Amino acid sequence: MPIPIREDIVYIILNKINDSGQAMHEVKFEESDFFPGIQITRAELLGHLDYLNQMQYIKAEFSGNAYANQEDVPSVVDSKEVDFRVANTFGAEDGPLPHLITFEAAELTEKGKRMLQKMEDNPPKSLKEGVSVPIATKDMPFLEKVMIKGGFEDIFDARDVTEVIYRAMRDLMPTETSDQVEKELHKEVLPTEDKALQMEIADLWRDTNPVVGFLSRIRAPFDHSNRHNPTDISNVNDERFLTRVKNESPMAATGYDIDRDQAVKAVFSATKDELSEDRIKEIAEYLPGKVRQLWEEA
Repeated sequence: MPIPIREDIVYIILNKINDSGQAMHEVKFEESDFFPGIQITRAELLGHLDYLNQMQYIKAEFSGNAYANQEDVPSVVDSKEVDFRVANTFGAEDGPLPHLITFEAAELTEKGKRMLQKMEDNPPKSLKEGVSVPIATKDMPFLEKVMIKGGFEDIFDARDVTEVIYRAMRDLMPTETSDQVEKELHKEVLPTEDKALQMEIADLWRDTNPVVGFLSRIRAPFDHSNRHNPTDISNVNDERFLTRVKNESPMAATGYDIDRDQAVKAVFSATKDELSEDRIKEIAEYLPGKVRQLWEEA
């Protein structure tokens, strides 16, 4: 059964690894590590560990058969929910958490340390309440989905990348189509008291830069036929689309190496959650090559 990533479990894992040592060291998870009311199976724990490892919040070396590849065993994490493919684990059993789970070694990365600090400053509500509730990404606010699925450390990075990707998408479609998309995005990006984030998804789609937004409306759509013509700037093939996302994202100026495919897929997935099936199919028609594939997979 698919496992949604849970905020409380992420916090406990990061905190345990941090408290048990520095550099690569053995980590043992026991039932006592988990607060009363938090129920977790062996498969769920391994799924969370694998997610944190693949998203580079931790470096981990698993013992046993954690990265087996049996064809007859289902993945323990819903790859569509968290946007990655987790390895199959220890056969198909999904019983209670064993008294002790040991893997060879683990350490927090710098990214993981920053995430832990943020969570310590604002602990998951379920820990305060003493009860754990699974948090599926489909129930999260828009920008939180983008941040988690895109592997961003900051909600503002998620906002900025979303706007760049939306610009690239708008430039490929007629104004009439863009307007229809906007009508379905009138939902807040994040419940917050921060005025810089008090906006609707539609505001990001329309563009917070009025000049850029205006140019998108009066300019003819770029060619999305995926021709690879380096001299024709009006032709936006898949490589140009993805390069634009990477180069125009504000983090590029700081040397942040954004994963283009992961970022695009994260925004696509969060956006599709807000759109009707007809709109989803219509947008696909304007996306070139690999970009369309990412849209359909998201």
